[in-house]
Order: sequence, then C-alpha cells, then structure tokens
Amino acid sequence: SGFGPFGEHAVNASWIAVQELEKLGLRDDVDLHVYEIPVEYQTVQRLIPALWKKHSPQLVVHVGVSGMATTVTLEKCGHNVGYKGLDNCRFCPGSQCCVEGGPECIDSIIDMDTVCKRVSALELDVTVTISKDAGRYLCDFTYYTSLYQSRGRSAFVHVPPLGKPYTAEQLGRALQAIIEEMLD
Repeated sequence: SGFGPFGEHAVNASWIAVQELEKLGLRDDVDLHVYEIPVEYQTVQRLIPALWKKHSPQLVVHVGVSGMATTVTLEKCGHNVGYKGLDNCRFCPGSQCCVEGGPECIDSIIDMDTVCKRVSALELDVTVTISKDAGRYLCDFTYYTSLYQSRGRSAFVHVPPLGKPYTAEQLGRALQAIIEEMLD
C-alpha cells in the first residue's frame, strides 16, 4: 500500500513508488495487490483489518513518504502510542493510540537487517537503511495496526519525496528488490 496526498505532499511519493512496483511486478508466483490508503486514522482502523481478512496475505508491505528521508528506509517496528498529529480529516484518536491495551511496540517478523544487507549488495542506485521509529503519524499508525492484525507479518518502507534524490522508477525497482528479499 501507498498513501494519498497530505500536507505539503500534494503528490505522495509512496503511492507513485507503489504504482511503479505494480508496473514492474514481482515473481510469477506472487499475487500483488496495491492500495492507496487515505491519510485518515479512522479509515486505517477499518481498512487494514478488512484487507487482511479479504486477502489472507502471506505479507503486507506498506510504503510511506518521509520528508526527512534521503534513503529508502526499512522500519523494524510499529508503535502503539503517541499519535497527536491531525489527519486529513482534522482528526486525531482521543486515546492517542492505535489499539487500546495493545503492546507498546510490535516488531516485524521480517529480519530487516538481513533484507537491508542483501538489497544493498545488489548495487541498485538506491541507498537502503534501517529505522526503529516510523514517526508517530499515519505511517507508524498503519504499520502498528497491520502488525497487530498479522502477528508481525507486515513490513513498512519509508521513501523520500520524489526527486530528493530518487526517481519514481528507482523507488519502484528498490521496492521490487526489497519485497522479493522479504519473501525469500
């Protein structure tokens, strides 16, 4: 999944990158389903469980844009509390959390360090790094919600804004390599 527009991101690089991935495709034995997710907490709370129920996927990979990122960043975990920023509907969860009573942090079952090393060894023209903080906004909120739903079978990739420094094609190829490594 990628996200729709928000704030200064009139064109969300995450959705553009996911559309590039869709054009490139994955291995023949992989069914790829792509979704654009609105930057809205309540939609995420409904949509993510519905997608898990509808597709029963082996893995869900969410992609978001970070205005601070200059690399493609693999997020290791999602956080439950600390959501204070208003979404596109000017809404913020009153509890400031994803799942009341849920664990503070949920780690992906994907070994992001290994994925990062393997993708970096492919010598794509994109730098891949690791993070443990997806930012306490809709990216982190979506990631935690998906990790909670899937018992850790989710991943999150942050991409920089388009052209800062990567093109849509570079981001699509990076996502393709990352997801194929995750599936391996």
